[in-house]
Amino acid sequence: MSRTPSTPRWRRAAAVCVAALLSVGTLSLGTARPSAAEVAGENVKVALTSDIDTFNPFLAILATSTGILRFQYEPLVAWGTDNEPVPGLASEWSATPDATTWTFTIPEDRLWSDGQPITAEDVVWTFEQIQQNEALQAANGGLVENVEAITAPDPQTVEIQLASPQASNPGAEVPVVPKHVWQDVDPAEYANDTDTVGSGPFTIASYTSGQSVELKANPHFWRGAPKVPGLTYVVYRNTDAAVQGLRTGEIDVLSGLTPAQFQSLEGQPGITTSSGAGRRYTAMAINPGALDKDGNPLGDGHPALQDPVLRTAIFTAIDKNQLLETVLQGLGEPGKTEMPTVYPMYHGFAPGTEEVTFDPAAANAMLDEAGYERGPDGIRLDEDGEPLRFRLMGRNSDPTHQQMADFIQPWLADIGIDVEVSMVTPNQVNDDSTLGRYDLYFTGWGIGPDPDFQLSINTCASRPAADGSGATSENNWCSPEFDELYAAQHAELDPQRRAELVKEAFSVLYEASVNNPIWYADTLEAYRSDRFTGFTKQPEETGVITGQNGYWGLYTAEPVATAEGGAAAGGEPGGLPAGAWVGIAAAVVVVGALAVYLVSRRRGAADERE
Repeated sequence: MSRTPSTPRWRRAAAVCVAALLSVGTLSLGTARPSAAEVAGENVKVALTSDIDTFNPFLAILATSTGILRFQYEPLVAWGTDNEPVPGLASEWSATPDATTWTFTIPEDRLWSDGQPITAEDVVWTFEQIQQNEALQAANGGLVENVEAITAPDPQTVEIQLASPQASNPGAEVPVVPKHVWQDVDPAEYANDTDTVGSGPFTIASYTSGQSVELKANPHFWRGAPKVPGLTYVVYRNTDAAVQGLRTGEIDVLSGLTPAQFQSLEGQPGITTSSGAGRRYTAMAINPGALDKDGNPLGDGHPALQDPVLRTAIFTAIDKNQLLETVLQGLGEPGKTEMPTVYPMYHGFAPGTEEVTFDPAAANAMLDEAGYERGPDGIRLDEDGEPLRFRLMGRNSDPTHQQMADFIQPWLADIGIDVEVSMVTPNQVNDDSTLGRYDLYFTGWGIGPDPDFQLSINTCASRPAADGSGATSENNWCSPEFDELYAAQHAELDPQRRAELVKEAFSVLYEASVNNPIWYADTLEAYRSDRFTGFTKQPEETGVITGQNGYWGLYTAEPVATAEGGAAAGGEPGGLPAGAWVGIAAAVVVVGALAVYLVSRRRGAADERE
């Protein structure tokens, strides 16, 4: 556990004492409200309970890393507070009627955090690095596959020529880096974790592995500098420890709470809880026989799982509704396809798709008919006479994974399948799932408003190289039928027809029984409302503070004293609120009628592999 260097020594000592008392159940108090001067000069401190893979935006996959990088790098087109396309580096954009040529305008007032101007050359350099260097395609390679050429007619104009029409905006979600910094380093090796240069509201000042990440406010951010001097991500071993840190005032914001933790914080002095509709799904994935990009076997998945009947039987033996009600205490929605309910246009099955429902008798019948006989101990045998014993992997940072496993293990035993459960670090889950070193595992991705990226990582072309480098595959799966549907929705300019194709594609993936969404969990958060206020949710009415498709939640935070009438700390007095900026941005965006529905392409979970 680490503490921010800006915290006075006496307060650090007090926090330790209170934490010690709380740990033995002798005290249940919040800390005294600090003075206005203390809070005004402090960073917002955010709990960090999951792994960081890298702060290199070309390579970052884990949700924690990409979430932090959203504060540092803007794409040409961003997502607003209600998930609508808004200006990022570009103030306006337009497309030809066939959506093959896109033009973006970068205003002259856009500056990097070191004061250097942001130009079209930065955008061209970033895109070309991803296109030309396979090592830089891990996070965003799928976003540039259809880019035939990208040019800078002048310093303020970017033109993107596509090989074929596409419905998603090619300027969305690719984090643009400063050419004048990155051209002098090896982009594939650059750690990008100290004294960094960015375009967003905050930039990474330092990173101490296992302890903290320090971000400082960007004084040149075009929407106005933040009203806090920075953000400090404080590492905790688990959410229980982070909850204690929130109670004692060691941190200010905490996400990823369990229902029990969330309920324990409701009504606590100085703490406000928030439950928002999540943009993530949680699923159990099955290794269908992973292959690398050349079609060679990848990893060590059990060969019996290549049988779709066996995979379907496994999912039929899992009661998703009970998991939702018992593990999440109903705080979420049952899973269907990978698109959460927060995106109703793309959520749900295509007509004719039958949902797999909990039916152990049916699962047993499937396996009997497929010839999986039971051995003397009740465990079924594969075609070689070997017991069906599978490994189930989950993240040790997420308590719900172990809780789900505690139910799933006996459910699968009831249909004659033995399961060995292993909870490991998020980084190991990421590495092993990429390389096909699993049988079953709990997975989850954050989905953006546009489904294109999430679909793209299930295409045959998304399979990685033998060493795991290159493209990112969600499920180590390949289907020509799915690829055709992906290509069709990718080029479909009619929004309603595209939505139908998207549902068809996700339904094909669902019917393959390689990835079974269990739930769309509500995001459970809490913050020190006696210290900071102004957190903007996304969507504004029903959404979340952290884990957004943008930076609004923490960018708009301000000390309580400032909100009550003091001068802004770390920002520019008199700045417009985020909502006003979004309104202005929407007013200045000049696009044709086509661009009303050519919504931005989403990197989704590169955001969020795990």
